[in-house]
Amino acid sequence: MAANLKKAGLGILPGLLFCTSLLAQTYKPPVFNDPDRIKKIEAAYPVIDKLYKDYAEQNHFPGLAYGIVVDGKLVHAGGVGYTELANKTEANSQSEFRIASMSKSFTAMAILKLRDEGKLRLDDPISLYIPEAKNMKRLTKDAPPVTIRNLLTHTAGYPEDNPWGDRQLANTDAQLVALYKKGISFSNDPGIGYEYSNLGFATLGYIIKKVTGESYQQYITDNILKPLGMTHTYYEYAKVPKNQLAHGYRWLDGQWVEQPMLHDGSYGAMGGMITSIEDFAKYMSFHLSAWPPRDDKETGPVRRSSVREMQYPWDVNGFNANYRTATGRYFPYASAYCYGLRWRRYVDGETAVGHTGGLPGFGSEWTVYPEYGVGVVCFANLTYAPAGNVNLAVADTLIRMSGIKMRHLPASDILTKRHDDLMKILPGWNNAKASGIFAVNFFMDYFPDKLKAEATEIFNKAGKITNVGEVIPENQLRGYFILTGEQANIKVSFTLTPENPALIQEYHIATVSK
Repeated sequence: MAANLKKAGLGILPGLLFCTSLLAQTYKPPVFNDPDRIKKIEAAYPVIDKLYKDYAEQNHFPGLAYGIVVDGKLVHAGGVGYTELANKTEANSQSEFRIASMSKSFTAMAILKLRDEGKLRLDDPISLYIPEAKNMKRLTKDAPPVTIRNLLTHTAGYPEDNPWGDRQLANTDAQLVALYKKGISFSNDPGIGYEYSNLGFATLGYIIKKVTGESYQQYITDNILKPLGMTHTYYEYAKVPKNQLAHGYRWLDGQWVEQPMLHDGSYGAMGGMITSIEDFAKYMSFHLSAWPPRDDKETGPVRRSSVREMQYPWDVNGFNANYRTATGRYFPYASAYCYGLRWRRYVDGETAVGHTGGLPGFGSEWTVYPEYGVGVVCFANLTYAPAGNVNLAVADTLIRMSGIKMRHLPASDILTKRHDDLMKILPGWNNAKASGIFAVNFFMDYFPDKLKAEATEIFNKAGKITNVGEVIPENQLRGYFILTGEQANIKVSFTLTPENPALIQEYHIATVSK
């Protein structure tokens, strides 16, 4: 190794190069490496407060409550305006807002909990639980049956039903079953397209009842809300303390007009939940706690793997190539629907998971950013308030102002070892075939004389090598490292096989700008 490095113009750098023995492949979970990240985030609070205040005033929100969750805690919260105009009841983190479709992920989580317990399967046709749905006439004779998974992902073929679904909130189970008995009008065959369906999630609520023998409200309360400590979350508005209940309004002809509250019913599974910022922050923290995958004991009401499954983009349905953030950054993204959640993946690899909510009198939104360990949430008491817009601005501002970095994925032992192994043979590729570090395909796809010529040319262009960087993992079996040269830098990337121990199956080397 020393001879190869001297030829490349690199003196021996103590501590930079070493060889580790491979004992076993172990998973090292991603970590945040900045001990001052909370302080950096705190510095953004005054700007965040102003963003919410200005947005509420500009959009005629009677009241707005908001919160910032970081590393499993509600670290900042505030309120703007009033939850009830007649008594000038001020909005705050304990105010109880109806959160509309933000309720859907609780229903989805309950379904996954029942799946984990072996009480249902996601690919079960819904007719197993609603016999009246067995003979539904679909658009074509070759259409598959509607499954629970279809309902979770809005791919059942039911038509988009906003705002019709919003007005069904107080319906009874009998009315829901009667709808199926009469027949559903399909817009697509199941499984071939995304179309947002409140009916689908009302149906999931009914399936929870059929499986458990209790209402979905009671099941979710006992099995999700209470274990998370969400003791101030409700479905029926009449049960909420009057001084905490947010009243809903519509901005009409230059003034606020109070909207009638709907009682809880069969459609509450799609949008009936009422909660506070303080309570909902516990739910957000639970979603963030699912990351990273790790060996820790399970402590939540649902397995961490099931929460991650909820957040997976099962139904990709959009791409915005021209999106710019509130701070003006060009930031394209792809979007998808998960299980009761919305998903975005931005151009830099940042992921956003959450959901909007809208009903007559209310609008809300929450988003968590697992790579950053942060989340934002706000509730408003204006009909279909576009709460997501301000949350996007707040999240972008918080991340950019604080300068916090994404969670760092440590290199696995085998990636580090293969990094060291490669440095023993670069740039001359001496004894490469005898090294035992390459997979059976490697020298059928790469040829030693060409590998040597390529590496020698690149090392010559780079000049004296002054630093060998550690391997940067893309996952546990793929990564790259940078060699710093006086004239240019060198990037070496490689991918390992599924064998144990994993061997190098793919390799690339290139000059990169300094």
